[in-house]
Amino acid sequence: MKNQISQSEIIIVGGGIAGIITALELLDAGKKVMLIDRDVESEFGGLAKWAFGGMFFVDSDLQRKRGVKDSIDLATNDWFSFAEFEADEYWGREWAKQYINYSTPHGYKWLGKNGIKFFPILNWVERGLHQQGNSVPRFHMIWGTGWELVRVFKWRLLAHKNRQNLQLFFDHRVTDITVENKIIKGITGTKEGSGEAFSAQAEIVIVATGGINGSIEKVKQNWYKPWGEPPETILNGSHKYAVGDLHEATERINGNVVNLDKHWNYAAGIRHHKPQKKDHGLSLVPCKSAIWANYEGKRFLPMPLVTSFDTRFLVQEISKQPIKYSWQILNMKIMKKEFAISGSEFNQTIRDKKFFSFLKNLLLGNPTLIKEMVDNCEDVIVANSVEDLVSQMNALTGENHVTVENILNSVMPYDAEIDSGKHTDKQIELIKKAREYRGDKIRTCNLQKILDKKAFPLIAIREFIVSRKSLGGIQTNLACQVLTQPKADGKQSAIDGLYAIGEAAGFGGGGMHGLRSLEGTFLGGCVITARVAAKSILNEDF
Repeated sequence: MKNQISQSEIIIVGGGIAGIITALELLDAGKKVMLIDRDVESEFGGLAKWAFGGMFFVDSDLQRKRGVKDSIDLATNDWFSFAEFEADEYWGREWAKQYINYSTPHGYKWLGKNGIKFFPILNWVERGLHQQGNSVPRFHMIWGTGWELVRVFKWRLLAHKNRQNLQLFFDHRVTDITVENKIIKGITGTKEGSGEAFSAQAEIVIVATGGINGSIEKVKQNWYKPWGEPPETILNGSHKYAVGDLHEATERINGNVVNLDKHWNYAAGIRHHKPQKKDHGLSLVPCKSAIWANYEGKRFLPMPLVTSFDTRFLVQEISKQPIKYSWQILNMKIMKKEFAISGSEFNQTIRDKKFFSFLKNLLLGNPTLIKEMVDNCEDVIVANSVEDLVSQMNALTGENHVTVENILNSVMPYDAEIDSGKHTDKQIELIKKAREYRGDKIRTCNLQKILDKKAFPLIAIREFIVSRKSLGGIQTNLACQVLTQPKADGKQSAIDGLYAIGEAAGFGGGGMHGLRSLEGTFLGGCVITARVAAKSILNEDF
């Protein structure tokens, strides 16, 4: 027999930043809200706590202050170029337009009113290689990282004047949405640990449970078919409970789930030396000045791999290899200048808002981080010769794939071209292009050779694909209402009382990014969909 935990006007399933903001907006209007999360209470806030905290906004005050000329039209052109939407993608396209138009007035400005501040230098990411990406910098870094975003809104929620209208349940796994006579009635599930069944009643249910990328099994099942078989090893950089339970539950009640083969994974994952889950991965910010090589130590050519231009291209090229992991070859001088790990955990100076410490790390490198990784991460190798480097690389993998000849053939022509001054190498061209922007110049070496003895020791970093975000999900209309599976004539309708937000909805419409994200649109998508859903339920306009 199921234990009914309670009933409410509205149930939100998922205690990440999307769920928290939706609950806050509904409490503001005096609604009674039940928020149910599978994780323990101490982890309230979800994956956003561990995010770097970049957010995509268009024509913001910060952009204007920095002399960046942006517009809705320019951002739309960039987005649609990068997304390469399929011809029949309707709701993803419409949500992309809505996000672009809402991002600054209902994201940037609203966050500012709630005490969120942004670092004064914009990051310029996903500029594009074969498709135009961000033609101007739009990546606004939260001062305090995603940790601060969660802290601010969690505190506001828990200290709300209508706190008595909020019920919180942790350690509860929701597995089904209950429907009677096509009317939403609530949810059912089991309690973590005991496995005891429970149910809760409400005529509005909001799905905010994240994507599927916390399940490596589902990532592999939904691997993008043109890339062939998925890598044998994919590290987990997603939330451990983002496993698609309510995607499946939505399908069981005739809701539509789309684009699950579209993921936003990263190419430079290393194993976490203090893992909190199986195959726990960290996503590096790959060093632009490193030589990126395949599992044999052969440089990716004719187009070398360089970060911040097209993340999907990096994953695609590695996925083409017979063995799908890679190496970055660099030296300590490059590592001191460029090495970084994405997220709040290893960016303490930004997370804790220590401005002068952050500037020191930016100018002089982060020796504490480097030492921690060199001493504790099995994927980071240090050597004083190419021969020793190769020996350690092969010892790590248990194979003899890498040869001294492969490494030298990858590195020496690059070094020689730096010396020659001709600079036709595509990697050199991209480094020079990146350094034209001052935000990148300070963090990127000025054409540093790899086999420069004065820059030794040599470093090799083994890098796996790391699972991160689902670009597809539960299909919704522009009000975040879940849509039914199409009939034979293609017609769909909204399921009354059922909403999906954040990553569960592919950040809007079941896939507002198409094939690629311009970055910063994940946290931004959580904020905008949360606010849109709340306004829709309240029958209010912004």
